[in-house]
Amino acid sequence: MKLIVLDRDGVINLDSDDYIKSVDEWQPVPGSLQAMGKLCQAGYTLVVATNQSGIARGYFDLSTLHAMHVKMGKQLEQYGGQVDAVFFCPHAPDDKCNCRKPKDGLLRDIASRYQINLTGVPVIGDSLRDIQSARSVGARPILVRTGKGVRTVQKHADELADVPVYKDLAEAVTAILS
Repeated sequence: MKLIVLDRDGVINLDSDDYIKSVDEWQPVPGSLQAMGKLCQAGYTLVVATNQSGIARGYFDLSTLHAMHVKMGKQLEQYGGQVDAVFFCPHAPDDKCNCRKPKDGLLRDIASRYQINLTGVPVIGDSLRDIQSARSVGARPILVRTGKGVRTVQKHADELADVPVYKDLAEAVTAILS
């Protein structure tokens, strides 16, 4: 199985420091859905792993989160793609859960569900916590400059020295498929 794990906010859709709280606020990063479609057409199984502390903070509920993912799925279908599963952490940063990135709970759940070792599996994110989570399970971290990516590169350049950095998901996918 060719698996790829994508962070959501800032990688697939536009991010906001005020959180993506509604279906209307969920808007794809230009080119991201097309890139995801290319991955699917190349035989990849797409899985999303995302922190969604807006649930714990009361900014939106599970039905709104689900509706955002339905919107993502419908738009992605137009490009011949589909997300096989969305794994999310609904907890606040202080909840001390194991699923909130940079911890590895979401990725371990993915490995368990797909009965796969994540060593070398691409994990694409826009923040240091995505990279740390990927590293902790031996996955292949990739950073994009969309979302919080530019800030992440500026603030953590030394920690990212061995991580490929791309303009956006489309450029990362082009590199993966070449």
